[in-house]
Amino acid sequence: MLVYKCKGARYARTVPVASPPARLSQRERRAQILRAAAAAFARGGFAGTSMEDVASEAGITRLIVYRHFASKEELYRAVLERVAGRLRDEFHEGREAAREGYGFAVGSILAVAREDPAGFRLLTGHAVREPRFVSYHDAWWAAAVDAARALLGDTVAAVPGREWAARTLVAFLVDAVDAWLEAGDPAADALFVDRATAGAVAMVVAWSRAAGDGRAGPAAPSAL
Repeated sequence: MLVYKCKGARYARTVPVASPPARLSQRERRAQILRAAAAAFARGGFAGTSMEDVASEAGITRLIVYRHFASKEELYRAVLERVAGRLRDEFHEGREAAREGYGFAVGSILAVAREDPAGFRLLTGHAVREPRFVSYHDAWWAAAVDAARALLGDTVAAVPGREWAARTLVAFLVDAVDAWLEAGDPAADALFVDRATAGAVAMVVAWSRAAGDGRAGPAAPSAL
């Protein structure tokens, strides 16, 4: 309470005092730093970003960042590991939960990209240009192509194009999500998932036709 006095009179006025912000748990603080680091690294690159930049992005001190990560390199690796893990987990969970599997592939990628747009772009794009971190991109890419290969099954003939089809399918889905982050309305995410999935299925149907004779090959996978 603040008390004011004027010419012998006494007036009192209660002034609300803002409560201090809630203290983040160690897990919450780590997640906050990772998101801030992804944004800073995506903007300035690894070489052009300092731990001070990350701290500023997170709204904390550099000392707090160092309490969780011993170096900038460790922090960059942690960002990539987190996104790769989330993409893997979301893919498997989405496949199990989705009705007949339709749309789960696009939906799982979009969920992670919405959660951490900068981290998603670091893993799928920026890391390939960073020699000391390219292995994280390559491991994610190989796992994604393996998953696409399994989804395609025998839909596309081994010769000449099953491996090409698996790689092209992954590239299409990732690029579609990245473009949607830039140009799409989050309120229309469900519509995007439906349309992008329809586009992917249409490509697979086209690829499944026997070479040159126009005959339909095996049916496109229903789980996609």
